[in-house]
Amino acid sequence: MSGEVAGRVKEILQEIAAEKGLEISGIEVMPNHIHLFVSSPPQNSPALLVNWFKGISARLYNHRFKDVRLRWTNSYYAGTAGTVSKAVIQRYIEEQTKRRDTSAESQE
Repeated sequence: MSGEVAGRVKEILQEIAAEKGLEISGIEVMPNHIHLFVSSPPQNSPALLVNWFKGISARLYNHRFKDVRLRWTNSYYAGTAGTVSKAVIQRYIEEQTKRRDTSAESQE
C-alpha cells in the first residue's frame, strides 16, 4: 500500500481506534503490511484488536472506495511493550518507513 490508499487506510484505522477507545501511538503503512502501536485496556485481547482493525477497516474501505479492494491475510504479529519504552517502539516504527524509502531509492 502506498500513496492515497495508505492515507485512507491510516484514517480508517484512526477512526476505529477512536470508536473503540484505543490510542494509536505509532502507525506506518508499508507496501505489504502495517506497523501499528496501540494502547488498549487489558480486557481487550491482541486477537480481538487485530479482528477489529482488520475486519472493520476492510469493510469500511471497500464500502467507501471502489478503486482497490482491501483484503488482509489471516496472519499477524502482536507483542507487548513491557520491556521497552514507548519511545523506542515509536522510533522503530518511524524508522521502517525510512528503511523502505532508502531501499526503494537504491533499487532505482
